[in-house]
Amino acid sequence: IYIYIYKMCTKIEETTSGSLGFIRIILTSRKITSLEKICQNIINSSKNKNLKVIGPKRIPTKSLVVTTRKSPCGEGTNTWDRFEIKIHKRIIDLFSEDNIVNHITTINIESGVEIEVTYLNKKKRNLFL
Repeated sequence: IYIYIYKMCTKIEETTSGSLGFIRIILTSRKITSLEKICQNIINSSKNKNLKVIGPKRIPTKSLVVTTRKSPCGEGTNTWDRFEIKIHKRIIDLFSEDNIVNHITTINIESGVEIEVTYLNKKKRNLFL
């Protein structure tokens, strides 16, 4: 994956004059509708600025299941409750110049969505090869 990213950055650097960076945005949430809405906001704002966008890549959903006994004392019939939380994750990759990073990352975030932004400039990208 990192070799592919490096090749994409070198192709785009040939057409742009500034120093090009790679931004990876990781979005996690329990609410899939709000997650998809924020993904579309990020993609639309970056395409308006003529940036190269890869994604959103959908990561498999994690299901966290907790099984507990219904009766607090332990006597009576054996009845159980199952509680389940599903965590959805999306990854968006952007290729942009240094000064555009702040404009992309200033978006409205709905409650319940966590965003992790990683930025790599040209010097740090060479470490992954």
